[in-house]
Amino acid sequence: MKVSGFTFIRNAIKYDYPIVEAIRSILPLCDEVVVAVGNSDDNTYALIQSIDPKVRIIETVWDDTVREGGRTLALETDKAYQAIDPACDWAFYIQGDEVIHEKYLPVIREAMERYKDDQRVEGLLFNYQHFYGSYDYVGTSISWYLDEIRILRNRSDIFSYRDAQGFRKLPNDKLSVKKIDAFVYHYGWVKPPEKMQKKQESFHKMWHDDAWVKENVKATEAFDYFENMDALAVFQDTHPAVMHARIAEKNWSFEYDISFNKTKFKDRLKRFLRTYLGIDIRYKNYIKL
Repeated sequence: MKVSGFTFIRNAIKYDYPIVEAIRSILPLCDEVVVAVGNSDDNTYALIQSIDPKVRIIETVWDDTVREGGRTLALETDKAYQAIDPACDWAFYIQGDEVIHEKYLPVIREAMERYKDDQRVEGLLFNYQHFYGSYDYVGTSISWYLDEIRILRNRSDIFSYRDAQGFRKLPNDKLSVKKIDAFVYHYGWVKPPEKMQKKQESFHKMWHDDAWVKENVKATEAFDYFENMDALAVFQDTHPAVMHARIAEKNWSFEYDISFNKTKFKDRLKRFLRTYLGIDIRYKNYIKL
């Protein structure tokens, strides 16, 4: 069995992406990891180059004129996916703020081996844990996405969908997937408030024009994690080993009293239906086998 990892990144240092940790977390399962490194304002290229000999870089230029629906992210994902080894069986996708805990590596390997020759299985579906504000809290609102495809077949008809959150196959069909008992740890909402604010200003430009950004993204030096927050829980487990050094260097304070959690009625209803009646009305960009 041969596995290629793939991802994309731009301005990793400027916006404090844990891309090194993300790549290192999947390296034990991959024969190579292809990284599409976009034109950056910092030393992202050198950072990626220093990770491991199995990392293969392709240089790309982002089309900053594409400002609708996060389409740029999908275009960059496709560049990396199309550059993986044609001989690989599986492609392991990881985004720049996602990390796999080492305890899940045996589960993931076993699933890839089990379904390698079952062509009905076009991808593997992972659970998600979303950290917010600090490495000590996770989001519990129903608004967080619960799962996504992160391993897929190496096929020319598969492409990154919309804003690179998931994948589809030509002409525009959902992939048939198997759910596996493994989590992706998503750290996209855990950054120093100053860098989170800069990321927000840049990130929204991939969805909206300058007028929208000016009106809807608050002009401030530091991101306010408490604004528009609904529900969190204290994280009771361990973080991936590759994250330990980054966590030890955390230099900002975020403390939250979970008794202040507030959840919208529609979210409580969705959770009740899913938990007690087995009715899941979430949008799902896949077909579960």
